[in-house]
Amino acid sequence: MNIYAFSDEAAPSLEGQIAALKRNGLQGMEIRGVDGENVASISKEKAADILRRLRDSGLSVWSVGSPIGKIPLDDGGFPAHLDRLRHVLEIADILECRNIRMFSFYLPAGVSPKDCRSEVIDRLGRMAELAEQAHIALCHENEKGIYGDSAARCRDILDAVPSLRCVFDPANFIQCGQDTAKAWSLLRDKVYYMHIKDALPDGTVVPAGKGIGRLPDLIRDFRALGGEAVSVEPHLRVFEGLRDLEREHRTAVPDNAWPTADAAFDAACEALKALL
Repeated sequence: MNIYAFSDEAAPSLEGQIAALKRNGLQGMEIRGVDGENVASISKEKAADILRRLRDSGLSVWSVGSPIGKIPLDDGGFPAHLDRLRHVLEIADILECRNIRMFSFYLPAGVSPKDCRSEVIDRLGRMAELAEQAHIALCHENEKGIYGDSAARCRDILDAVPSLRCVFDPANFIQCGQDTAKAWSLLRDKVYYMHIKDALPDGTVVPAGKGIGRLPDLIRDFRALGGEAVSVEPHLRVFEGLRDLEREHRTAVPDNAWPTADAAFDAACEALKALL
């Protein structure tokens, strides 16, 4: 099984991220932030330089950990968001990466998800068309507060827009009050790759196997199904850019139990390897 990681949690600089990936024997990264910039905002020239430096280090980009789809459904900014997706597709292509992680929109306050379904599916369909033209897969992640925060609505999305792929994040399901075993049962035939992130009942993120996410069972079944890739998303320490990742900053992160970002990153990788 190939192991990748959100290496921006080890270091903001590309140099530091490459060192962390190499130190832990990983195949590459799920790229999210580099040198203080979100991957959705970097230039084409920057992307080409990143690719060159990764190649020189024997590493690759598995997925672009983009913020696409992480906007309010009712803010009127969807046309501009499609332009941002077009740019991310170009960046992914330059990085020789065929996957883009994305989301299914924050819902308006007080509005039922079922009343938002038509608009969500329509937007995801339009986004998927752009990705199909670029021969790149959009990979939907379950996330707090978006339409696809429950396993049932994730399934709905994947059935309604067949070209979308599923990223299964156990900790995010826990933080949404979802039982991970039931979520897995509903989605297992659609899971393309997993985010390795576990959590306690109160939502605090912990190393894989230390929470209630049933990661040993999920990973075992994923491998039996032919799953080939996982991506470590540590979230074990406050890191640069964390506050920009989530609406209302709701992820519960341990109170810096690890002395450095590198130490937290290494602990997350070591926990996964222990399960494998």
